[in-house]
Amino acid sequence: MISVQFAKHLPLPIDPQVKKSELQRAAQATLHHAGAPSGAELTLVISGDEQLQALNRQFLGIDAPTDVLSFPSEDADPDSEGIYLGDVLISYPQALAQSKSGGHPILDEVQLLVVHVVLHLLGYDHAEVAEKENMWAKQAEILQSLGCSILGPAPSPD
Repeated sequence: MISVQFAKHLPLPIDPQVKKSELQRAAQATLHHAGAPSGAELTLVISGDEQLQALNRQFLGIDAPTDVLSFPSEDADPDSEGIYLGDVLISYPQALAQSKSGGHPILDEVQLLVVHVVLHLLGYDHAEVAEKENMWAKQAEILQSLGCSILGPAPSPD
């Protein structure tokens, strides 16, 4: 199961194109293309800069907002017995700013961020050149399958 939540106190209204079903579809496509275990679960939260900055400061020691954060887990869900991959958070204000500066729809930007952060939950990284090439290629393949107008570049380092 892919749970999608919108934070209650977002500073901006959510564009109607950014629907839970579209975000679930992007996450599911990522799980499928990356060969995630059947029944893998995760929670995706669309939030604001304030929450992501607080979490970024608390867990990474960086006192600044960021576009995405991931909190991996490999615990089994006691209710479904599926593997719980973890929690991911996306800053809607950051996504909106990045979509405007890139000249593409907000839905495409949010899909890029979903794919990117779910790949992180699955162990992909971009710290080394070879890892980055592999992750970017997988990301572009998934985004293309979704019909996304952007295939990269990837979001800022997280």
